[in-house]
Amino acid sequence: MSGPGRLPMVLDCDTGIDDSLALLYAAASPECELLAVTCTAGNVDARQVADNTRAVLELAGRPGVEVALGRETPLERPLVTTPETHGPRGIGYAELPPAAGIGLSPRFAPDLIVEEACRREGELTLVALAPLTNVALAVLREPDLPYLLRRLVIMGGSYRSAGNTAPTTEWNVNVDPEAAKIVFDAFGAAATSGRRPAGGGRRRFAPRPLALGLDVTERAKLLPAHVAALADRAGCAPDGRVAGGTFNPVVRFLADALRFYMEFHERYDGFYGAFVHDPFALAAALDPALVQVQAVTVDVELTGRLTTGETVADWRRTWGRPPNVDVGVAADADEFFRRFVERVGGLAAAAVAPSR
Repeated sequence: MSGPGRLPMVLDCDTGIDDSLALLYAAASPECELLAVTCTAGNVDARQVADNTRAVLELAGRPGVEVALGRETPLERPLVTTPETHGPRGIGYAELPPAAGIGLSPRFAPDLIVEEACRREGELTLVALAPLTNVALAVLREPDLPYLLRRLVIMGGSYRSAGNTAPTTEWNVNVDPEAAKIVFDAFGAAATSGRRPAGGGRRRFAPRPLALGLDVTERAKLLPAHVAALADRAGCAPDGRVAGGTFNPVVRFLADALRFYMEFHERYDGFYGAFVHDPFALAAALDPALVQVQAVTVDVELTGRLTTGETVADWRRTWGRPPNVDVGVAADADEFFRRFVERVGGLAAAAVAPSR
């Protein structure tokens, strides 16, 4: 539903565990007017992404949100998924029944992005939590997209920190670096050109995209204590158990999904917890005060023997090119987790707890 002060949003997802948390956060945030979720391949294949997305939205009490399938492979490279991180179906140990609500949208995801941007010109925030395949196709279809959106927020890249896929590359960009380059180039050119080309429309200027890379999203380290606090807010045990042998379905889902994710991070990152990149990026899209940013020129490496997919940031401005991206450089993770616990815990508290 729309209302005063609400921010219209489309989320582009490759729904694995942290995308699921972002969907729950969106559903729990009163300032978010979630218009649609578009799906692309990444953590799992695109069809599984769409199934997961619809099931999580139904769990969140939002079965009417439009879910559209996009491209099922990267623009030029073979698809690589990550079952070791998110599980074979993308939701860890969790189990969700197939969504019984509205089926998939007949719209192709890139078309939906363009059509909604035109319908809500200057109002719509597009939050890209996945490889940028759908966003690249949308801007190729409609080059004026940067002017039509209120802003593009990208969870992707690694700008001053180590990568999480290769030494210098982040997962979303690594899956489809050609798409990432198209998006950074197109949106950056619009932001640095000064004004929209003649051809109609009210909005004459394009904002720089906001890119939230591992530099800030890895400060959002979710720990078992956060899960316990969220469960306490929901009135149940950390595994979702409530009196009478029933379970809170939202907390049960979170506990089972996050247990897999935390085991992964314990093996590869040395701590029992999880970096929750996507819900943090969504929270920052809703409230940019959660991050500090620096304008910088960014390009994407496509042919490096060791660095393909690297987001190369020109911090010293040696290229002499104007900044094309606002990159997150600092984050208020404590405030994010306070909101996450309060909002998603409140959503869980309102959920019906069926027997299992």
